[in-house]
Amino acid sequence: MSNAFVNPLAPKKPSVIEAARRIKGWTRALLKIDDATVVSINELACHVPGCPPRETVILVMAGPTDTRQFSIHKAMADVTCEDVDAVVADGQSRA
Repeated sequence: MSNAFVNPLAPKKPSVIEAARRIKGWTRALLKIDDATVVSINELACHVPGCPPRETVILVMAGPTDTRQFSIHKAMADVTCEDVDAVVADGQSRA
């Protein structure tokens, strides 16, 4: 019998972690954000009709009343720097 603990909530692929780090880096660079500002990257299922099955959500939290949200209708692994640049430039979600 194995005593090894397997965390069922652990990320399945290391590429998800790498993709989140890349997207955070691009977001920080494009918005010229300092390290005190929290940037959170999440991949969610999109339930809007006609929406691709995965959506990447970028939250930029500079303070209790200063939070911005950007959505890119792609899986995290498929998001490019150009996607982040476009969504940040116009402040709206991108497909």
